Amino acid sequence: MLKLIGLNSWWQVGLVLPMLLGVAVPVAIANPTLEKQAEPAVVPSQVAIPISAVSQLAVDRLTSADAAIDQVTSVSQLSDVKPTDWAFQALQSLVERYGCIVGYPDKTYRGNRALTRYEFAAGLNACMDRINELIAAGTADLVKREDLLAVQKLQEEFAAELVTLRGRVDALEVRTATLEKQQFSTTTKLNGQVIFAITDAFGGASRNGQNDNYNTTFSDRIRLNFNTSFTGKDLLTTRIQASNVIDPRPATNTAPGNEARLSFQSGSDTSNAAFLSLLKYAFPIGDRVKIYVGTGFNIGFIDVIDDIVNPLANDAQAAISRFGRYSPIYRLGFDTGGAVNIKLGGDFKLQAGYLASEASNPAAGSGLFNGNYAALAQLVYAPQFATIAFTYVNAYSDNGLNHGTGSTLSNLSGRAVSSNSYGVEANFKLSKGFQAGGWVSYMDADARTGAVRGKGNVWSYALTLAFPDLGKKGNLGGIIVGMEPRLTGTDALLSGLTRRSDKDTGLHIEAFYRYSVSENISITPGIVWLTAPNHNSDNDDIVLGVIRTTFSF
Repeated sequence: MLKLIGLNSWWQVGLVLPMLLGVAVPVAIANPTLEKQAEPAVVPSQVAIPISAVSQLAVDRLTSADAAIDQVTSVSQLSDVKPTDWAFQALQSLVERYGCIVGYPDKTYRGNRALTRYEFAAGLNACMDRINELIAAGTADLVKREDLLAVQKLQEEFAAELVTLRGRVDALEVRTATLEKQQFSTTTKLNGQVIFAITDAFGGASRNGQNDNYNTTFSDRIRLNFNTSFTGKDLLTTRIQASNVIDPRPATNTAPGNEARLSFQSGSDTSNAAFLSLLKYAFPIGDRVKIYVGTGFNIGFIDVIDDIVNPLANDAQAAISRFGRYSPIYRLGFDTGGAVNIKLGGDFKLQAGYLASEASNPAAGSGLFNGNYAALAQLVYAPQFATIAFTYVNAYSDNGLNHGTGSTLSNLSGRAVSSNSYGVEANFKLSKGFQAGGWVSYMDADARTGAVRGKGNVWSYALTLAFPDLGKKGNLGGIIVGMEPRLTGTDALLSGLTRRSDKDTGLHIEAFYRYSVSENISITPGIVWLTAPNHNSDNDDIVLGVIRTTFSF
């Protein structure tokens, strides 16, 4: 340890010793049980030392990580830093004379909590910095010799803590410099998701001799999301995706339907080629209005409205089937558009959206408002214990209803269709670990093939049961029982239809269990049982098994 001979020697010490720049932590430890023994001095609030970003980060670490580990419940436990000790009194005297400690970075004093040795050392270091500033400014005559001797003695007492503080701040400075050099962007954050899935489907044989022709598969889906915020309240999402997931559609007596489609299967994307799958921008207008605009591959209303009303909707962490995610009424959408989400007050919200499939095509019969479209209006009632939504969708498509689930007939593919659809969706939080809900949807379709025209009715319903944190925190159990979209009748036999309604009623029965291996890894085994596939009892039941592993980063 260097000896203090005078101001010149102290100046040398100031040059040699590593100093933290402006670390400001409280030294007063006025525990109510000790206030009568030693009243901590009140430091004038107008005296302050600038705090650099790195120094403040060091203080944050000291007052969080170290304080959580080393903090004691009573000053009496700190036998070497009692208010009656010379060290405490010496540093308190320095504080009063030089105003070197004013409080924590959040401008609080925290005088009723215990003080650790590291915090005491940080306070000492701040006073050393302040004295050095006075000397460097040519005001050395303001520094008393007895104060320099006190600082030297304190320095010897807390040498180990000062060295530790220096090492920690040096490490933080290095990490900060590295992050500044390597950061991708100051406005953009990257997150990603990788899904691996083993899938097999059994059954589906028909009375006419067709057999199960589906083999076990191993497939994947990768997503990279670039989330950019320009104001702190808005969000621009740019998604790159690649996938090779193929629908498990075993052979059936009639044309295979869409009932066995997987939740994480993305349309015709099966080549594992990377492409831009979503571009979406969300921004608020005041406190009550939020706007979404977006475009992308297979975008739907789920991407532009806030309430889909199913806790099992996540395609990577919850339902394993496409139907199990949410009501098919939300799938009556296309690739480009937006929505407005309005908080009406109380527990009510109003949501309206519009999507088109040919928004970028200026040709006749295309464009944003002259081609295929879907317009949605939804009223949501969402008290703390439940969410209930009433949904209406008006749509036109030159190729069927496009809900992408249920039987072949229910999609009315291959013909122009105008439709008015109505839905009710609900979910009730009955307890911390149990939620129950479901939906009912009705689609009133006006189908046309050439000069032949006819009305058709399509119904669907489901009951959903969710078991959050089943077994341990982060897990999820789910059960979905319902009827996928079914054509219940038409007022005429439309050209190309084999019949005016689906022959029978099949059920969709699904169960899964998500097990969280860690915060970033989950494994979800699940099973789907389809009775009377394609709503035709001539087809044997289909059992679909999936083991989905999801990696998030």
